[in-house]
Amino acid sequence: MRMPRCFAWALSLGMAFSAAAAEKHPGMEAFAAGIAGDDAAHRQSILDLLNAAEFQPAIVAAISKPAEGTKAWYEYRPIFLTRDRINQGVDFYHQHRESLERIEETYGVPAEYIVSIIGVETFYGRITGKWKVLDALTTLSFYYPPRAPFFQGELKSFIELPSTRGITLDQRSVQGSYAGAMGLGQFMPTSFIRWAVDANADGQVDLWTPGEDVMSSVANYLKEHGWVEGGPVIAPMIPGPAARRIRDTGLDPIFPLSQLVAWGYQPADDSALAPEEPSNLLSLEVANGEFGHFAIFKNFRVITRYNRSPMYAMAVHDLALAIGAAVAPKAIVPTVPETELSTDHSP
Repeated sequence: MRMPRCFAWALSLGMAFSAAAAEKHPGMEAFAAGIAGDDAAHRQSILDLLNAAEFQPAIVAAISKPAEGTKAWYEYRPIFLTRDRINQGVDFYHQHRESLERIEETYGVPAEYIVSIIGVETFYGRITGKWKVLDALTTLSFYYPPRAPFFQGELKSFIELPSTRGITLDQRSVQGSYAGAMGLGQFMPTSFIRWAVDANADGQVDLWTPGEDVMSSVANYLKEHGWVEGGPVIAPMIPGPAARRIRDTGLDPIFPLSQLVAWGYQPADDSALAPEEPSNLLSLEVANGEFGHFAIFKNFRVITRYNRSPMYAMAVHDLALAIGAAVAPKAIVPTVPETELSTDHSP
């Protein structure tokens, strides 16, 4: 006798729930099989690792409401532009100056931007994350559907990290961010595999200790994503009375700077930017209800490859300017006005 369709559907759903109930994390068996294939021992080692992971609801809550998505620019900026963060950035620069200048020459990325990213990401190593990376990646892989494919890719890379890069780390206890980023530069596992650098050629890539590996890895990441040596990052723009209101056109530099000028936006200073320089226009809320306008260029877009938020990229840029001005003041590098600095020391 033919089984009613509704009963068959209910039965199959019940069987699926039963199968999931046998797993500590829903979908982990299929995930492990997809990596290991016919290698039963490897499959079991993956399952053993995943069984050691714990679901963390707080991680799902955190990734659902990042600061970049809940704060305006004028609220976000003071988190990173503090006297303490600038001063410690200057100290970090001086401590590693010889290495930084050599890395800058090798990769074409200004030293202050390398230091700034480390400063924004982890406060120069002070705050590298409180979550077990295994817990974070497992939670986001199996309990956060909006980005599950991405995080399953990162979990796979994390599992393969020791065999791919020869990294010695305790995968069950190593800590990082709620998204699974690790070390001073907060590299995700896939980024670790692709762009981390063994700068001192000791056979290990150490992103947890301040040194050449971390700084070179950050520089290499930016270079490999298209950093233009000597190129501009942003230019503040002043809208004229008839300036055209421009819809959101993304972050890619798709307009020549002359187009922004034709739309009624003039560079705020007498910079030597070429009219044909590829750019785009970014508007950010600089005070409650008040917006600032910025021409953004290829190097700004590259910083957003590190973190896709334009506010993150602006924070990196502003902190880099402040550090660069303090380390080696130049007429073309504006200092951050004292009134714009925050005394808030929160990360």
